[in-house]
Amino acid sequence: MLAFLEACPGVGLLVSGVILLTVSTVLYTEQLATLSQIVPLAFIGACLSDHLGFYLGRWIGPRFHHHPFAVKRAEQLQKAEAFILKYGAAAIILGRLLTAVRSLVPMLVGISGTSRLKFSLIDTVACIIWALGLGLLVMGLDNLLPG
Repeated sequence: MLAFLEACPGVGLLVSGVILLTVSTVLYTEQLATLSQIVPLAFIGACLSDHLGFYLGRWIGPRFHHHPFAVKRAEQLQKAEAFILKYGAAAIILGRLLTAVRSLVPMLVGISGTSRLKFSLIDTVACIIWALGLGLLVMGLDNLLPG
């Protein structure tokens, strides 16, 4: 659930990845959950939220550029869309790995008109990389904790 909220459009700007990492580490160190439970569930939450953002972006489409939020940030959004269009797969993967833009990139990719199949394939790879990274961080933090 936290992996979903952390990347959910809008909500993700308020829910920090640090919360997810902390909760995952506590669950793991207290033996309430194993990595084989945490990593797949985080992967599912991440994929679901990214796809929600992507399809929200496709639904909003070009109308988004006329919204007051977008008008205020037109220059930044133009740069972000140009980056997404220029770098495609790398932009989707990097967007998943950078906490500051994680909840916005899938929506911008949807707005940009990227095909559903292309987004789904690339985002699945990105979520796998991200979930495995979360697992490695949880293991690493567990090794740092006294006990």
